[in-house]
Amino acid sequence: MQDNSRPGKSRPRRLLLCLDGVPHKLIEAAKSRGLFGGFGPPTRLLSPFPTMTNVALSAMFDASPPAGYESLYFDRRAGELRGGIRKYLGRRTPDKIPSSYMDDLDYQEPLPFEFLVYVAPDRVWRADMQRFRERFGAAPQNRDYFAFLKGTDGLLHGQGPARLGIALESLDKILNEIQKSCGNETEIVMFSDHGMNLEENRRVDLATTLRRQGFQIVPRLTGKPRRALSIPAFGLCSYAAIYCGDNEFVPEAASGIIQTPGVDFAVFRDGLDIVLESSHGAARIERRANRQTVSYRYVNLSGDPLELDKTVKILQHEGKLGEQGFAADSAWFEKINSHRYPDALANIYASLFTARVRHTADILVSLKDGFYYGWSPFGRMIRLAATHGNALRSSSNAFLMSTHRELPDCVRADDARVLLKG
Repeated sequence: MQDNSRPGKSRPRRLLLCLDGVPHKLIEAAKSRGLFGGFGPPTRLLSPFPTMTNVALSAMFDASPPAGYESLYFDRRAGELRGGIRKYLGRRTPDKIPSSYMDDLDYQEPLPFEFLVYVAPDRVWRADMQRFRERFGAAPQNRDYFAFLKGTDGLLHGQGPARLGIALESLDKILNEIQKSCGNETEIVMFSDHGMNLEENRRVDLATTLRRQGFQIVPRLTGKPRRALSIPAFGLCSYAAIYCGDNEFVPEAASGIIQTPGVDFAVFRDGLDIVLESSHGAARIERRANRQTVSYRYVNLSGDPLELDKTVKILQHEGKLGEQGFAADSAWFEKINSHRYPDALANIYASLFTARVRHTADILVSLKDGFYYGWSPFGRMIRLAATHGNALRSSSNAFLMSTHRELPDCVRADDARVLLKG
């Protein structure tokens, strides 16, 4: 049977271009200045929590989950921290490929650039742009092309939105050249993996708070006291993943964590539910599924930490809340996809009950905008003008736009697969 679904037959050739870390609002601002005029309006693409590159892209492309949230991660089978800075040394070997989505990449930066982009972002960005343009120009014209530009993330982390704006101007020129040379036969789909909070950030000291409460922070949990915790600290990001030596102490550790200045909330599993604790109160997220629908219930235990009581009343008034307080996932999504915590119930629940990584944390911590957790030497080397990782709107709102298609106003990462690969 003849295949008529190839690029140039049933649809245009497609250039997929991922800009690491560019938030929706900065692309909107760029378009308002006249950049990317050949593209339609940017869709808000909701990045999964924790809002990290490999977590997001493995979801968007239905790829294998990475081992951990970053290159330094806790291996549950070994009971110890693995990976780290060694992942950026030498060649890109199979053990340095975190997810199968990378197998589909036609262009990515050389492995050392993944680290150097945070040390010398301008130089890496210029080199990256030149290499991408040359490689795309030399690629076969009868198949799709998938490129990932990491320099945008480094520019935002180290220099902020003004410098990124200059970089986007140079990218706009290159994409205009590509459109002129390729014509209407090539659709350009540009998107990002996550957003970014655009403010100066300072470090939170989770370890000090937890040690004061009698916990030990260790790299290995095998043979350690029951009150031992392991907390991978690598990139300067606005989340933290915590692994406990004894599940009995998970609730106590979570309660201790929220006393740390800069922590927004901590979540952990309680049976089939999620418990969320913050300095503003506590809540439960409950999920119920049958063959037809998935539903969620928000149980405000105290203080309404996710600020959803008003939404619950609206759903009840509209008749979308069942007698037991559950509402369909689609009803929640309609009401809270642009909330302070976008798509909060489904997103936070899935963070601990789906395989977003192979070694899921016992506790996930979302920090407030303006705060980060990570490896102290990185913090001394890098001025952190912006970062990401938490469940807030700034980090969650990535973007997606096309030169050829109208797209939904808002889409989850998991639901973007057909828009990116279809």
